[in-house]
Amino acid sequence: ITIFNRKELAITYSTNEQARIRDILTAEDIIDTKGTVMRNMGARGPAIQQFGENITASTEYRIYVLKKDYDKASHLIHT
Repeated sequence: ITIFNRKELAITYSTNEQARIRDILTAEDIIDTKGTVMRNMGARGPAIQQFGENITASTEYRIYVLKKDYDKASHLIHT
């Protein structure tokens, strides 16, 4: 998937929601998670947190699919 042929399907801060979406898309052969690298998309590194900060919301997961698969993927994750 490149920046030119992808479309953002979902953004979540929930590890469980990210895993649910990933499992659905993998089962339907929309995405292949082999070799997938998860990155911390937060403003600060994972080891740095401020007092009172909700660390469960410190990692943003952005899920992309091929543009041609977007409608099917969107339907699958919202049913």
